[in-house]
Amino acid sequence: MKALILNQQRTISLVDHPKPEADAPTDIVVRVVQTGICGTDRSVLVGKFPAEPGVVMGHEAVGFVDSVGSAVTGHQPGDRVIINPTLYCGGCPSCLKGHWDFCVNKAGTEVGLDLDGAFAEYIRLPERFIHAMPEGMDFDRAVVVEPLACALNNIEAGDLRAGETAVIVGGGPVGVVCAMAAQHYGARVLLIEPDPYRQELCRKVFAQSDDGRVSVHAPDEAELAERGDVVIDTVGSLLEQSLGYAATRGRVVIMGYNSNAAATVRPLELLQRGLRIIGAGDYNSQLFPKAIELAQWLPLEKLVTHRFPLEEHEAAFAALAAAPGTPYSALKVVLVPDSSGDPA
Repeated sequence: MKALILNQQRTISLVDHPKPEADAPTDIVVRVVQTGICGTDRSVLVGKFPAEPGVVMGHEAVGFVDSVGSAVTGHQPGDRVIINPTLYCGGCPSCLKGHWDFCVNKAGTEVGLDLDGAFAEYIRLPERFIHAMPEGMDFDRAVVVEPLACALNNIEAGDLRAGETAVIVGGGPVGVVCAMAAQHYGARVLLIEPDPYRQELCRKVFAQSDDGRVSVHAPDEAELAERGDVVIDTVGSLLEQSLGYAATRGRVVIMGYNSNAAATVRPLELLQRGLRIIGAGDYNSQLFPKAIELAQWLPLEKLVTHRFPLEEHEAAFAALAAAPGTPYSALKVVLVPDSSGDPA
């Protein structure tokens, strides 16, 4: 099969790769219809997040069941499915307490980072990480379910409540998904994005919102009359700015992944303003079915602005400013294997 693998030089190459088989009794092989490019994928290529050279990248995938192991009972070939790429062992001390997102046996199980992922024609995972796609949901909406699970994890970590104000820092795909979910929770949402092109894309996504509870701002407009009860840093390197956007007794959630980021925090400011800094980590997979259910009510497909075949991966990542000197020219980009056929 065709697959995109990570090289030692933090670039990706299209190669011929062995097609995975359902070797274990609980294995499912999925024929990939499309895979979203995540901010984490971009971070790997620009040196902000680690991954193992030689791994097939990609994790936000949807497709059809291709084959199943002998013990699989909940799926059969041809089923439309959504992949949950946040794996857990189920038997370590954290998992036994229900904290699947803090599984201690993560090594070798990070899909698209150290375990072969979904920038390929096929992917293999155990059955419990394969979810049925609701009838009537299209693939463009379903491919954004995994980012929605990430958003829900961070919104719930911040204990966002109806009637509060949420400031979402970063207007990339995950920031827009956070804004959609926060609006659904009943919050007033201020979305902060410096890039003019992405500002315009964000405004288009929310242009048909009747209630006017989502507004898009540049950072230099962020001396806001209204500050955030909850501030979510979807970039992962803007903690100091995010603290400035927080109201008294506000909760600041660090969401974006950036292993190079550092921040200076004044403890006295936290004390005097009653601020809380929260790290939610990966989502607990118990949230994934909730994200699938909520996705039926959110127009997630509006995020998908571009699609590319695997062969055009360089153009796909360039649209997300992953190539040096390139500006953003997309919101959500998906990669489509040639073998997948028409996803409609």
